[in-house]
Parts: sequence; structure tokens; C-alpha cells
Amino acid sequence: MSTQHYDVIVVGGGILGMAHAWAAARRKLRVAVLERSHQAQGATIRNFGQVLVTGQAPGIMMELARQSRGLWLELAAQAGFHVRSNGSLVLARNHLELELLEDFAQGRAKDEGVACQMLSGKELAALFEGRLGHHHGALQGLDDLQIYSRDALPAITSSLQAMGVDVYTQAHVHYAQAGQVHSSVGDFTANSIFVCPGHDYSSLHRELLETVKPSVTRLQMLKVRAQDAGWALDRPLLTGLSCLHYGAFSDLPLAATLREQVQQRHGVLLEQGIHLLMSPTPQGDLIIGDSHDYGQQASPFNQEETDQYLLALAETVLGCPVQVLQRWQGVYGAKGPAPFSVLQADGSTLVTVMHTGLGMTTGLAIGERNIAARYD
Repeated sequence: MSTQHYDVIVVGGGILGMAHAWAAARRKLRVAVLERSHQAQGATIRNFGQVLVTGQAPGIMMELARQSRGLWLELAAQAGFHVRSNGSLVLARNHLELELLEDFAQGRAKDEGVACQMLSGKELAALFEGRLGHHHGALQGLDDLQIYSRDALPAITSSLQAMGVDVYTQAHVHYAQAGQVHSSVGDFTANSIFVCPGHDYSSLHRELLETVKPSVTRLQMLKVRAQDAGWALDRPLLTGLSCLHYGAFSDLPLAATLREQVQQRHGVLLEQGIHLLMSPTPQGDLIIGDSHDYGQQASPFNQEETDQYLLALAETVLGCPVQVLQRWQGVYGAKGPAPFSVLQADGSTLVTVMHTGLGMTTGLAIGERNIAARYD
């Protein structure tokens, strides 16, 4: 096999890898992406596709989410995939959840310039022909986006190829550093190497990755169809349970009170890390989840009990039964020293991993910043 040279080689074809490749290609650099599968099969295509700007903690994650939002809109226009840009709804199922959301809207949201507004129960009932009218109110996140990843990733790949990026698939990389990449599809040299391995912490730079003690979380997820012919959801839905999970809310005083309430009434939800997220697909079905099972590797065995909790929550929110169409596991990086790590392997090699399920929300900005730091 002959050796080819590139300005930039990206190892990993998930959204974080594609973010680096796109940022480099926009700078007219010669770029290659090496992906071990025919198409990335990890967190990128297993997720909800929510770019949840509203839910991010103040500081770097909020900055990255805002930057990524603009990049997503630009990339969607270029690659031709659909983005829902009419925000999200965080539903208050009881008075305490409503009070927490109001506290956020009146305090932190104003302090941080978060684009959001509260909807009263009456205003919420005016949406979707009253189908959400049994909730106490909602926080409407105005800047939140949703992408259907299963369609978006192939479109992004094709768009990058049209920009001149060489995409090598079914390419197992066993060495990537010091300007050299050795793989099952050939040997390459590069001025810069960006390794984005997802939750694979052992194939490349294992000792370096061990310094951040990476782990994973396994999430049970489902695609369902609402058994109500008139139900046409046009934006992501969350509930107050998500306030215990997302950094924008989780450290607020009322979040601690809500956590105590959930522990007393439905402790199993906290034990299994369950909080309802719901994203519509272009076909009108709904992706719902999720739960969180943390460890060094993901168990291949789903718990039916967990799915039943998720389905019960979804049916309560929607006010109608749902039909299960698909079940799967999401597997994401988890519990590192920060939400993500950018590790310098050598003078020309960066390794970037997420320690949260926020790759869709922040990944485009992380890739842009890494490339900018090297080339601008």
C-alpha cells in the first residue's frame, strides 16, 4: 500500500470527528477521515439529536452550545439535512417543577442571557390542540435545535466528500501519532492528527486516556408511535425530571428539593438515572429515553423494567398510549474530570473525548476550536 500525505487526518467518523474534518475543510486543508465502520455506529446516531442550548451550565458548555447552534444551521444549509429550530419545551408535571423552571427563567436565564420564556398552563394548553394541557406550565427554550442524526450523518459525510475530504470506511487504525497513521486501509502521514474515538478507550492512546479515568454510560432508548392520529409533535419535549440532569438547573436550590421529592415518591427513577426526553423524527415517530447505567463497559442486557418506566412517563406526558417500534442502547462517555477532554498526545496529535452525552450540543464548536487553535 502506498503512503499518502494529508494536512489533517481525523480518526473517527462520529459527529466529533466530522466536526474537526469540516472545520479543516473550510480552511481549504487536505483532509482525510478514517472510520472503523461503514458509518459511525456510536453515540452520534443513537441519540435524540437535541442541541439543548437552554440546558447547559454557565461557562464553557454554554459557550460551546451557542457556538455549535450557529454551526449546525450553517452545516445543515450546506449538507441539506433538516433541522428543527423552533425550540424545546420543558414540561412541569407538578407545582415544584413549575417553581423550579420559573426560578431558572427569572434568575439564571436572565443573568446568562438564555433565550427562553415561561408558558402558563393555559398557554401550554393552546398548543397541540390541548394535548399537553394537563401540565402546570412549561419553559420554552427558544434557541434549542433538533437534528435527526440517522439522516444527518450520511448527509454530512456526502457534503464533506463534495468539499474534497477523503472518507475511508471500515478502516481500523492501530497507530496514530507523530505524524503517522497506520491502518487496515493503508499508511498515511499528516501534519496534524485528531483522534475522536468515541467511547473506545483502548485501541489508541490508551495510557493517555487512562489519565482522565474514562467510563461509559449505557442508556435504554426507544422509538415509539403515539396512538393518537392527531398527535404531531414538532419540537423536543423534556420534563422537570431533566432539571436534575442538566447543568443549567441541577445546582439550583429548588433542584435539591425536587430531588428529595422524587427520591421519596419514585426513588427508582433516580437509581436508574431516568429522565424523559422525547424527540420527533421526520416520519412523525418519537425517540424517547433515557436511563443511565454507569461503568467501565456497557452491559449488553437491557432491563425491561426500565423500558416500562420510560413508556409510562411518555404516555403520561402525551396523554395517550404509544406503540414501540424499536429499542436500542445508547453508549456515551461518562464521568470524566470535565464534560470533555482534549488531550495532547504529541506536538501534532490531539485526542478528544466526551464525558457526557452532549456531543451533538457542543461537538461542532469543539472541533472548530481545536482546528482554529492549530491553524488560525
